[in-house]
Amino acid sequence: MKEKIEALMQEVAALKAASRQEVEDARVRLLGKKGSITELFEEFRGVAPEMKREFGAKLNVLKNAATDRIAQLREEVENKAACADGGASGDLSMPGDPFELGSRHPVSIVRQEIVDIFRKFGYDVAEGPEIEDDWHVFEALNFPPEHPAREMQDTFFVSEGQLVGEGEEKHYWNPLLLRTHTSSVQVRTMERSQLPIRVICPGRVFRNEAISARAHCIFHQVEGLYIDEGVTFADMKQAILLFAREMFGPETQIRMRPSYFPFTEPSAEVDVSCNICGGKGCNICKGTGWLEILGCGMVDPNVLEASGIDSKKYSGFAFGMGIERIAMLKWQVKDLRNYFENDLRFLKEFNTVL
Repeated sequence: MKEKIEALMQEVAALKAASRQEVEDARVRLLGKKGSITELFEEFRGVAPEMKREFGAKLNVLKNAATDRIAQLREEVENKAACADGGASGDLSMPGDPFELGSRHPVSIVRQEIVDIFRKFGYDVAEGPEIEDDWHVFEALNFPPEHPAREMQDTFFVSEGQLVGEGEEKHYWNPLLLRTHTSSVQVRTMERSQLPIRVICPGRVFRNEAISARAHCIFHQVEGLYIDEGVTFADMKQAILLFAREMFGPETQIRMRPSYFPFTEPSAEVDVSCNICGGKGCNICKGTGWLEILGCGMVDPNVLEASGIDSKKYSGFAFGMGIERIAMLKWQVKDLRNYFENDLRFLKEFNTVL
């Protein structure tokens, strides 16, 4: 019996048909009342009890393989026939092939949500080039020449810049680089816009970092800038609190911790109360009840002056957040790399979002 089963398995694998009749003939020959496989099942009754389990399993595999192959051949023949006569012989009442709908990327979803929130607060959207010069990325933002962010380990440089000076004083100035933050868009906005300024700057940024679950060389930011007469730290705190409650829920609280950024003084890091545990402490917030979301501060007077704004008359605040970071907190995504790998299993989870 073993040899018969193996021979029929080979026959099934090599089975071909060019017409509906040939498919039916194959079905009758193999699975009909007097078919080869049916006869094997009759023979199976006489198999020794200790061999029934082995041969029974092989017979079932054979029968399933034959059934699937004949169904496949029948579908192929029907499709060829439908194509030959323009589909007129097909069953027009049958539903068509479903088109699988895609969804927006989670980073795009969160970016749009952030933009919509700040638009309600009266902010415009400003964008700028991803390949920038040193002036707009560092110099105009009060980065001192020796700042670590200017070194190759943090920044992707594109060119050495312009050669200026004479003799021994010759040096390269204002090299081109991939922007490390969207603060460069804020500088361009301050240079060309009339006051007051109230903008957010979403975009992609680049840093020369090792890729891991918590870091990537490419990510997305949204930065905000508000400059006018009499702008205070309290105005900034209220704007961030309103944003946090719009994004994470009306019960959300914030706290500010002193920090340092070259382009703001004073500066702060902002945490929100964990929306998973309600501030009680969980593995997401590492038991603290707080989650860090952004950095902020009052615009340094040197930054205002570098863009031609009178720092004695005007003041302002700036803030910045990583879009991937907000998305990770919103949906508890634990690996930053998921946003960049185009894994449909991951992206399908957002089909019902927005």
